[in-house]
Amino acid sequence: MESYAGHNKAMSNSSSLVLGGGCFWCTEAAYKLLPGVQAVTSGYAGGAEDNPTYEMICAHRTSHAEVIKIVYDPTVVSLEKLLEFFWKVHDPTQVGGQGNDHGSQYRSIILCAGAEQQAAAEKSKVVAQQTFEDPITTEIGPLEKFWPGEDYHQDYFAKHPAEGYCAYVIAPKVKKLKTVLAGK
Repeated sequence: MESYAGHNKAMSNSSSLVLGGGCFWCTEAAYKLLPGVQAVTSGYAGGAEDNPTYEMICAHRTSHAEVIKIVYDPTVVSLEKLLEFFWKVHDPTQVGGQGNDHGSQYRSIILCAGAEQQAAAEKSKVVAQQTFEDPITTEIGPLEKFWPGEDYHQDYFAKHPAEGYCAYVIAPKVKKLKTVLAGK
């Protein structure tokens, strides 16, 4: 796996953001709904070990979180809109996972590729806190490395919509988010 640090300019007129809000299959499917998102890659970040694998993370042998790297066109969707959507995609007040997914690999996290992203994330968190009764527990910190996940994790929901987790967890979330986006 190759590592990623900072902005990826692989696509013309693009920026990137790395975040995690539970299972990366869910967040990947959610962010693919947004106009201006050019690519979403499931992977791992927020830990110190090199070359983490899904098996290592599930066995709690690393300190990484399941995250996604979003490559987006900032002329179509702003960093602020991506962050605003983040607070709707998951429960940032839940400690130790999301829903029935338990473990630090499912924690809420925003990994920033510089001071501008850090400031935007912190500001967004303050605004979002006004809509939650419980305190937001989302970690916000610097992005050191992004490790792409194994090929079988990429586009998981699109490839396996009838599988149990996809049908019972991701599909209802995607349906709800489509309604949220339609109402803008």
